[in-house]
Amino acid sequence: MNSKTIYNPEVPYNSLPPLPPLAEIENKVILKKTISASRALSELKGAITNLPNPTLFIDTINLQEAQASSAIENIITTQDELFKASIADKKNDNPATKEVMHYKDALWYGVEQIEKRPILNTNLFIALAQIIKENQSSIRNAPGTQLKNPATNTVVYTPPEGENVIREKLKNLEDFIHAEDNIDPLVKMAIIHYQFEAIHPFFDGNGRTGRIILLLYLKMTHLLELPALFLSSYIIQHKAEYYINLRKVTEEDNWQDWIIFMLDMVEQTALKGREQIAKIEELMNHMATEIQNKLPKIYSKDLMEELFRLPYTKRNQLEKAGLGNLKTVGNYLKELEKMGFLKSEQVGKEKLYLNFRLLEVLKEK
Repeated sequence: MNSKTIYNPEVPYNSLPPLPPLAEIENKVILKKTISASRALSELKGAITNLPNPTLFIDTINLQEAQASSAIENIITTQDELFKASIADKKNDNPATKEVMHYKDALWYGVEQIEKRPILNTNLFIALAQIIKENQSSIRNAPGTQLKNPATNTVVYTPPEGENVIREKLKNLEDFIHAEDNIDPLVKMAIIHYQFEAIHPFFDGNGRTGRIILLLYLKMTHLLELPALFLSSYIIQHKAEYYINLRKVTEEDNWQDWIIFMLDMVEQTALKGREQIAKIEELMNHMATEIQNKLPKIYSKDLMEELFRLPYTKRNQLEKAGLGNLKTVGNYLKELEKMGFLKSEQVGKEKLYLNFRLLEVLKEK
């Protein structure tokens, strides 16, 4: 759409322009911003790589991202509830928590697929949406989809209609993703996200699928090997600005404001992620010293990693990690609780142990 196009929300919007955009997408302002965003992302990647176990905090970060991404869609659960659900055997009856866990499952499924075959395509998008929604729905094949302002109930956007039209636009998006061009990958990421959300290929789950695609694209382009970027928290904090800038592209062909917004999101979340990892690592080292001094017979590097993998742990987890039989690791956890390092909580028939100091760090905004 060029800047002279006047968008009429009453008319089905099947004329979404193909990629690449005709507008200028790499002017001086944008390129300057890519430098700081790329630097912040590179520093986060380096901080993760330098961890003794680079995958150590990933489950925790992914659960936080899953919670925030779902919260954007008004699917609300608490971090504490989510961390418990991720480790407890008790069946979780909270629909919101279930949906958040599905998001986490979809993200890891996507990561595994990219590791096997570094391709982002329609089939993968469909698979992600199906895992998120726990159903077998596919591309929208019925008319009538409209995006409305929840406050006023007025139509703000009507996405393309017709399954064939939608699949054609997704094929164009695939071609753009994998094209060998000179577009900065972070600029390209911003364009990809806009286009996917504008195509709006599913009846539900588009936002969450689109945010997973962002993380998978960063992995596919080797900008970040592990999905350790907490992007959705930034969108929650700047939700109005996010939607305003989406509409600026649709209605004014204003790509600059959208791309700058997305680059700032990458930069700020990368900086925050690096800071959080540093705090967790510092806490882990401090607790390791304390436990080594007070409980030298219990202390081990492997035990510390298990206590920091997620805020909650249990006997079975420590046994699976090879730290001893159930009786032995049960005694470890009791001693750690007795000395004030953990707090126990009964969930169903099993006892969970909370690393409360870790949870406090994770809850910091």
